[in-house]
Amino acid sequence: MEEFVQQLTNGLAVGSIYALIALGYTMVYGVLKLINFAHGDLFTLGAYLGLTLLTSFSLQDKMGPLAAVGLLAIMVMGLVALIGALLDRVAYKPLRDSPRLSAVVSALGASIFLQNTVMLIYGARFRVYPQDILPRTVIDFFGMPIPLMRILILLVSLAMMVALYTFIQKTRIGTAIRAAAIDQGAARLMGINVDRVILIVFMVGPALGGAAGLMVGLYYGQINFTMGWVYGLKAFTAAILGGIGNIPGAMLGGLLLGVMEALGAAYISIAWKDAIAFMVLILILIVRPKGILGERVAEKI
Repeated sequence: MEEFVQQLTNGLAVGSIYALIALGYTMVYGVLKLINFAHGDLFTLGAYLGLTLLTSFSLQDKMGPLAAVGLLAIMVMGLVALIGALLDRVAYKPLRDSPRLSAVVSALGASIFLQNTVMLIYGARFRVYPQDILPRTVIDFFGMPIPLMRILILLVSLAMMVALYTFIQKTRIGTAIRAAAIDQGAARLMGINVDRVILIVFMVGPALGGAAGLMVGLYYGQINFTMGWVYGLKAFTAAILGGIGNIPGAMLGGLLLGVMEALGAAYISIAWKDAIAFMVLILILIVRPKGILGERVAEKI
């Protein structure tokens, strides 16, 4: 029982990270019907920027650990959001009226560019986060020790997901995003600046991905310039699992994928951990191509 609870909590923590990254994919797809293949590399940038800011300003020495991590998360999310906006302006906006394949090729090119930029700046070897940022506290959960870090990652991720859902459903900007996702032409006729909406999407999604990158660095303690490829693919799998273009679906898909991956690694084989994620993708595409909660893409009549 204890091993099951440990794997379950680990799967929920990792799955919440997948969900944060998947939200970026699903938001861009919902508005532009485009898979942003560079999103995983923005996640990687978040991890590296977090390490740079942490070591450059020695935040953990100047304030409490939670305050330091909170300030660090705000700075990382802001910087990655700006990079996401720049990416839209450089790689995607000039191709708005081009065939969709052109934007896909541009996304792949942006991914390769960002990955190699990180490698050239930071080097190809693994980078290690300081281990004294957050205390490695273990709490007692009905007699079972659960690392506090897992609980914090899950709670913070859930808070971000709820905040995003509230933003999309309850604010005027969120209403504009949903309108642009349904029909950009009609949204323009209603006075909505669609280009600004797309820019906001390219800021919000990467900001969440940057936060996820920071969480991975804090949780695992080491990062690599290629990690965005694997995490990006798994987050894409999570988005399809829940229903591409569906924000609650991305949340659910990420959590489910993390749990299935953790339980599969524990009870089948850790060597199959990555294979399980992609087997889930294949099964979903065969059995229910629109995902668990359904694909939210408007069809024009």
